[in-house]
Order: sequence, then structure tokens, then C-alpha cells
Amino acid sequence: MSTETGSYMDDPGEDRFYALGLSPNSARISVRFWEVGTVADFAGNIRRHYQDLAIVKPPKEPEFYSLWRLLVNVAVQDKSENIPPNLAGDFMRSIMAGRPYPATILQAALRRINSDSENRVKPVRAALIKAYLNRHLREHPQNNIKEIAMALDTDQPSVGYQFGRLFAVLEKIQEEASPGLNATIREKYYGSACSAPVSVFGTLMRLKNHHLAKIENKGRVVNLERLIGEIVGHVGDFPAHLDLHEQGRFAIGYYHQRQDFFTKKDN
Repeated sequence: MSTETGSYMDDPGEDRFYALGLSPNSARISVRFWEVGTVADFAGNIRRHYQDLAIVKPPKEPEFYSLWRLLVNVAVQDKSENIPPNLAGDFMRSIMAGRPYPATILQAALRRINSDSENRVKPVRAALIKAYLNRHLREHPQNNIKEIAMALDTDQPSVGYQFGRLFAVLEKIQEEASPGLNATIREKYYGSACSAPVSVFGTLMRLKNHHLAKIENKGRVVNLERLIGEIVGHVGDFPAHLDLHEQGRFAIGYYHQRQDFFTKKDN
């Protein structure tokens, strides 16, 4: 970067770069992190951070999410004063160093989704969870798990992801059966469906039959039933419990399927 004009100057990026994170602690200052590398190292790590956050989203959403926006959307009541200071420092350090995000950020995102009954899986939360899971998987690869794509992936092997898709379809059926509902199954059942599918999906599948009977367009009914059959074909019995990572994939599956409905409608 030219100091005179602000324009980019082609550079190998081999200059040393130092990042120091500080935070107040009573009457003293604490060192939160100290990272050393080259300009190219840090540029690559920051680029990877934004690439990992890439996800299908509504047109009004920003292309890139700032650090503040990511953190405030997992804080209690979406308020910046409720962002845990340790979380902000650890998150920034993981970005600069190119390491997996701290586990506390996934926990915070899932807690916020469960408490936010109106919005649940916002695009910014979905992007953050996707990035967390993919970065963790690169550091700890597993043969039976695959990275989460930007948009709907019907062949994603994750059980949590497929149950998230199923929940989105059941909600869509309810919406089409009873247009103008003030509240859907998302408000009442999301938390239980995400953490303990066996406890609610039996009830939801029975309710689905009642809702389908109210949809007048029988061709639409056939398409929705076919979609449910495709999803159920990827899973076995309803599990008693999903761990935190599968709960994260549930959120992404739900989000991806909802976005797919909206995209098809727009087209």
C-alpha cells in the first residue's frame, strides 16, 4: 500500500508483521495475544476467514460481516455490551493465526439461536457456524464428515444437517397450509428438535399430515411429500441427542433449506 496515494502496490508480502492484542484488567493492561508473521501470512489468514464465512444469503445482507456484527449476533439480546471480552479476543486471535475458532463461539451461537425464538438462524449466525465447523474439521478431519457448502447440499452426510432440512420443510408445509400464522413450529419446537430429535419429530410428522390435507394444490402436496421422502432417505431413526457440532449442522441444514425455498420462489 502506497503511503502517499493509498493505492495497492504489488509486493511479495515478506515483510514481518506483528499483531498485539491488549485488554484492560482493573488498574493494569493484559496482553491477550501476540502474533508474529509476514504480511502475506496475515493476509492469507484474513482472506481464509472471509472465505469460510461465505454462505447463500438474502440480497440485502452485506457481502462481508464485520467482527463486531458476528459477535453481537451471538451475544445476549444482540447487544454489544453483552459480548464476552474473552470471546472477542480469542476470536480475533484465531483469525490472525489462521486457527480454528474458539469452541465458545459455537456454544454462544447455539445459545442465541435457542433463545431468539423470532429469528433463530439469521444469515450472520449461519455464516459463523458454517465457518466454525469447516475450520474445526480441517484441523480434526474425520472420514464420515464433510465440509459444509455455501448453499443447500442434499448429499451432506450429517444427520443433524438432514434433520435441520426436515424441520424447515415441516415448517414450510405449516406456513402454506395456514398462511398468515403469527407463530410456526419454529417458535415452539426448534430447540427440542435441534438437541433431541426423537422427542418432537414424531409429533411434527403427525402434524404434517394434518397440514398437507389443508393445502388445495395437490401437485404441491406431492412435491412436498417427495422432498420429505428424499430427506428421510438420508437418515435412520430419530436420534435421542445431537452433540453441539451436529446441532450446528442442524442449524445450517435448516437455514440452507429455507433459503432454497426462497430462491426458487424468487426465480
